[in-house]
Amino acid sequence: MRATILLFCLLCAAAAFGQLGQYGGGYTPIQSSFHIPDSSIRALSQPMSVEQNLLGNNALTSAQGEMPLWEAPQPHEVPLGDIARALRKEHATAKKARLVLEK
Repeated sequence: MRATILLFCLLCAAAAFGQLGQYGGGYTPIQSSFHIPDSSIRALSQPMSVEQNLLGNNALTSAQGEMPLWEAPQPHEVPLGDIARALRKEHATAKKARLVLEK
């Protein structure tokens, strides 16, 4: 088992050194020039642009007498208190374990 692990490590090391030889033994970064962006055109004083609607052609309309959705009665809504009372009753009538293991 030890011989297999040693052989595998030697094989990995040989592969790593073989890859190093392909690039001349050292890392040479690609030379690139550094360019600072010129923003002098954007910094000029210009008149304000024409107003644009971000919503497109959709206009917001509302009618008199509208109510928010949260105020509208929900047909299938059950109050939270009723749900809690039903769960408490169900818990009281549920089967209990005969044996309780504690550590």
